[in-house]
This record gives sequence, C-alpha cells and structure tokens, in this order.
Amino acid sequence: MKRNLTLGIVLLITFALWTILIMFVDVQAVGPNESKVGLANFNTWFHQLTGVHMTLYTVTDWLGLVPIVVCLCFGCLGLVQFIKRRSLFKVDADILLLGGYYILVIFGYLFFEMVPINYRPILIDGFLEASYPSSTTLLVLSVMPTLVFQINRRCNSPMIKRIIMILAILFSAFMVIGRLASGVHWATDIIGAVLLSFGLFKLYQSAVISTDMRNKNGVQ
Repeated sequence: MKRNLTLGIVLLITFALWTILIMFVDVQAVGPNESKVGLANFNTWFHQLTGVHMTLYTVTDWLGLVPIVVCLCFGCLGLVQFIKRRSLFKVDADILLLGGYYILVIFGYLFFEMVPINYRPILIDGFLEASYPSSTTLLVLSVMPTLVFQINRRCNSPMIKRIIMILAILFSAFMVIGRLASGVHWATDIIGAVLLSFGLFKLYQSAVISTDMRNKNGVQ
C-alpha cells in the first residue's frame, strides 16, 4: 500500500513539475495562429519527425470509446449492487472508490480544458483546441489499468486474467503510440498525460488496498 501511495504522489509531483516546465521553459509562438508552446524546440523537432496522420487520429479517436464502455460497465455493476443491496454503503468499496476515481479523472480533464497549457500543433475543424495533457491518452491510461486491476480481483480464471491483461497492454500501447505518431498533440502533451494517469491510478490502487486491509482487520 505504502509503495503505491508513494509512487502515486511522486508521479503527481513529477506531473506538476513537468507542467511548470512546459509553462515557463523555451516558450515560443510556434503553434497555429502563433499559439505559444513550452519546450518548443523539442516539441517542434518531434512534430516534424512524425508529421500529421489524420487517419491515425480518427482511428484513435473512435477507439477512445473503449475505455468509456469500460467505465459504463463498472457503473452498471455498481448500480446492480445498489439495487440488490438497497444501500449505497453496501456497494463494494472498491467500486465506490472506482466511481470517485473516474470523477477525479474527469475533473482533471475539465480543469485543463478550462485552463489551457498548450494548444494542438494543428487546427481541428478550423479551431484551436487545448492539447495538454492529451485527453485520449489520459482516459485510456486511467481506465485500462483499472480494468486489469478489477479483473484480477473478481475473476478466478488465470487464463482470462492473462488475456485481459495482454489485450489491455496492447490496446493502451497502440493508443499512446498512435496518438503520439498522429501529430495532433505535442510530445509533451502525451508525456504529461502518462504521468497524470499513472499517478492517479496508483492513488486509487493504494486506497483500495488500504480499504481491504481495514476490512480484514475489522473482521478479525
């Protein structure tokens, strides 16, 4: 528990420092409509390296529905438990914590939409959109680890656990690499999303393990 908590805090602090770095270091008006970008030399170099691939952008955009479906499935699980047990407090603690965790992820997304740090390196449908951190990357890397975590807790089949874990890793890797290679984000946007998502997940994981330990001690 302490290891997960410590790692989560370290990742979130690193994300905060990374954000500050982007806000104040090598800021240049190299984006569309002369929008300013932090770590401009690195970002423009990487953007020129990858180019822009709108087909890959569209594919990863649509596949962003997958983690949303995962969230809805866990939401339905919580709703079924609530209806059967007739009390919110009788819903499994890890599912309640998962709901709070998803709300926290949504809050993080909305915050950076309202307080843009970077704008995209290209216009989307003629508009300049907030780009930091990558919302698709944040969603995928925040949700898919919870799928693996919950399956490991609730499934007794080692084969199913292994299959889900492999599929989740492959899907997550494709989405992150695809988003990075599509050229619709600066490289720093992807890195920021990775730090934030894993930091939040580790805090969730720590909270669940802590709750399990308290319940176990309470029963004893």
